[in-house]
Amino acid sequence: MQRLGIYGGTFDPPHTGHLILAECAVTSLELSRVLFVPAADPPHKAASSIQAAAQHRLAMVERAIGGNPRFALSRVDMDRPGPHYSVDMLHRLRGDYPDADLFFLIGSDSLCDLPTWSRPSELIRLARLGVMRRSCVEPDLPALERQIPGLLQRLQWIDAPLVEIASTTLAAQIAAGRSVRYQVPDAVGAYIEEHRLYRETYEPEARS
Repeated sequence: MQRLGIYGGTFDPPHTGHLILAECAVTSLELSRVLFVPAADPPHKAASSIQAAAQHRLAMVERAIGGNPRFALSRVDMDRPGPHYSVDMLHRLRGDYPDADLFFLIGSDSLCDLPTWSRPSELIRLARLGVMRRSCVEPDLPALERQIPGLLQRLQWIDAPLVEIASTTLAAQIAAGRSVRYQVPDAVGAYIEEHRLYRETYEPEARS
């Protein structure tokens, strides 16, 4: 049976931390492939917080994952009407891959918030959870199991290093004229430079 990892996110921009965690998921969960699914307009994020347009985020992910045969780009979230809930995205992927074993890749911070997501019990029926640890986040697993019965049976931890890179921080660094070399793949850095992304959104702090 094909084992597919589903890695959703805004990827604004995609960075080396995303790639490291996805590669670790391939190993830990014995995945055939990881589908990177750029989000159109995730309900938990304000539209104003997404800085790069959808076509740029898609293009950056495509460049970031190029050369890795186990990574693939999916437009499933971009090519459907909203609202863009993860459970609905997984329904579509279940239809596209009816015989696959799906693993929805999330961080332990998202695991803590899962009870607030749309139809979490349905989500864990559609896919198992591959969870990456985040620093300073320790989920209360018994409490989560009480809120979403059966969760623990559908959860597997991913053996991965703690990578403290955040897309929002990178966007601010770029806007401030600081280098993000080695934090984003070279192809992504070149794309950002070519299209002058993240240049107009940064407001430096006022100096006294």
